[in-house]
Amino acid sequence: MATALSAPVLPQADEAPIVARRRPGRVVASVLALLVLALVFNSVLRNRAFEWDVVAQYFTTTAIVQGLLLTLWLTAAVMVLGFALGTAFAVCRLSDNPVLRSISWGFVWIFRSTPLLVQLLFWFNIGALYPTLGLGLPFGPEFLTVKTVDLFGPTLTAVIGLTLHEAAYAAEVVRGGILSVDHGQLEAAQSLGLGRARVLRRIVVPQAMRSIVPTAGNMLIGTLKGTSIVSVLAVQDLLYSAQLIYNQTYQVIPLLLVATVWYIAVTSVLSVGQYYLERHYARGTTRGDLPPTPLQRARAFFSRTEVAS
Repeated sequence: MATALSAPVLPQADEAPIVARRRPGRVVASVLALLVLALVFNSVLRNRAFEWDVVAQYFTTTAIVQGLLLTLWLTAAVMVLGFALGTAFAVCRLSDNPVLRSISWGFVWIFRSTPLLVQLLFWFNIGALYPTLGLGLPFGPEFLTVKTVDLFGPTLTAVIGLTLHEAAYAAEVVRGGILSVDHGQLEAAQSLGLGRARVLRRIVVPQAMRSIVPTAGNMLIGTLKGTSIVSVLAVQDLLYSAQLIYNQTYQVIPLLLVATVWYIAVTSVLSVGQYYLERHYARGTTRGDLPPTPLQRARAFFSRTEVAS
């Protein structure tokens, strides 16, 4: 008597193991990328032309540190003044006054259309157009007169040129952030009887900052690197300080590397600050909790490793 073959017992859906899909192409690409990266690091570290010992020698010298401090000061001053002026022009662009709208539009148009180097050179040579500046009555006597050459030094020229250039872009960034706020929320707040200042503080600014912060962070990093252009005005920033040294020692590559490493270090710190600031203003926009930070992910990884061992 023939016995029927019993059917194989299949695992239940909840008991079936989940196997990740194999992606050999991704593995090969990762290996090749790591190989190229290792070759680049090896060539940079072992190439004697870079003179890393000279880089370490000049990395924290007084001239370099003073140039770095001036670069940081220029960056902070330009960002604060630029965004303050840019916010004023953004408000003018959004106002119902046609005169204010036209003036703010013209400001943004002119300073975004002109190269930054041209603006700096123009302000540096402003004495050719206005030898003296006076304070007094229109078409009347002047109470105070000062020579432009004595007033506009290289550092002040750099601050004015960078600030006006930054303000033109900041105006558009702030205006775009304000326009990104849903107009229906403003109407709802007005229907509840909320004051204009409270609506601005509790509704407009928190939501606008989600659009403003990423672009403003990129502008901050761009301003930090853009301050190197003031070296053409003999402002002793980080790059100009490095140039002064290698003009004496003729060690061009190591001194340029000193400036490069400092720029990378400061930019990395600013990028971390931008990440956490964006995370702060992203609260309430995602379902559930915010994704873990890199530090939290590292802690979770090491915790799993310890438990597994």
